[in-house]
Amino acid sequence: MGGAHSAATLLGPGDDAAVVAAPDGKTVISIDTQVQDQDFRLQWSNGYRTTGFDVGWKAAAQNLSDINAMGATATSMVVSLTLPPDTTVGWVEELADGLTAGIRELGADGCSVAGGDLGRGREISVTVAVLGTLDGGEAVLRSGARPGDVLALAGTAGHAAAGLALLESQVDVDLLSPEQRVFLDLQCRPRPPLGAGPAARAGGATAMLDVSDGLLRDGKRLAVASNAAIDLDPAQLARAAAVLRPAAELLGVDAAGWVLGGGEDHGLLATFPSGFQLPPGFTAIGSIQALGIDESPGVKIAGRSADTGGWDHFAH
Repeated sequence: MGGAHSAATLLGPGDDAAVVAAPDGKTVISIDTQVQDQDFRLQWSNGYRTTGFDVGWKAAAQNLSDINAMGATATSMVVSLTLPPDTTVGWVEELADGLTAGIRELGADGCSVAGGDLGRGREISVTVAVLGTLDGGEAVLRSGARPGDVLALAGTAGHAAAGLALLESQVDVDLLSPEQRVFLDLQCRPRPPLGAGPAARAGGATAMLDVSDGLLRDGKRLAVASNAAIDLDPAQLARAAAVLRPAAELLGVDAAGWVLGGGEDHGLLATFPSGFQLPPGFTAIGSIQALGIDESPGVKIAGRSADTGGWDHFAH
């Protein structure tokens, strides 16, 4: 699984453990898990069947995004699979293909699968741990945002949430238009802006995080870590919602909810000092403000407090 080794993987699958280079003595590491019927379903309400390729791609994307959010570049990953006994070999092969395709097509060319484990269980569970390098630099943390900073987003907001709503709808997947189907595809195969993290670090980003649980929930995490307030620009939110119109009109919902509360786009939320030129791919969507007297860190829209919203892993 994973094809040829990257330069950082000195010893890959075949022994009891892999050997990975850490030239500057620092390694960035993240781990995430997808569980059947919690993070994905094999059969959705609209008739879509999740493929092994989908699960492999998503496993790569969501983990690579966490490394990206630290301003680092992924170098290697290890994969642990728990599978029911009736899982077909073809589905597992598809998963391996999806994992490899996600790594390559998302632009993580310096990363390879260094090893893994296989076990038996009642449902499919895919756990991926990714290692990354800062190439001698320092990680960009959530806690560095300062009053006056510009808040910027790389990637999309609400697209994966629109896709999830389509999957859970009664609108047959085969009846979706290309403009609607794109959101479903981005839910099943996210496209995080890999490379934007290291570019933001080099461009002076003061804080950064992966938007996996929605702008409001993840924005509040950045605000709390930085002891500041985030103020979102309603004009930028409206532009993001307008892009979602094909799915919103089909389902009769307000796309603003997807933009603010939808997760799994794996965009990159970052802050930059005022006056700095934003790196390519970033769009200013708000600002960082100092806290007022007795004010708690949180998210506002045009100066008014916004509900947290977003995806809660323990509420579903």
